[in-house]
Amino acid sequence: MTSCIECDADIPILTDALEGEIVTCADCGASFELTVSSGSFSLKPAQTVGEDWGQ
Repeated sequence: MTSCIECDADIPILTDALEGEIVTCADCGASFELTVSSGSFSLKPAQTVGEDWGQ
C-alpha cells in the first residue's frame, strides 16, 4: 500500500507488481509509474502520450 501523490488516498500495490507498471488512483484518477527505491515501491507521475493525429 502506498499513498497517492495528488490526493493522499491509499493505492494498493499487488504483491506481484513489477517496476514500471502503471497504477491509477481510484479516488482522483491520477496515473503513476511504479519505481523501486530502497527495496520498496514508490510512485512517479506516469508519462502520458497524446495523439498527434498524423501531424
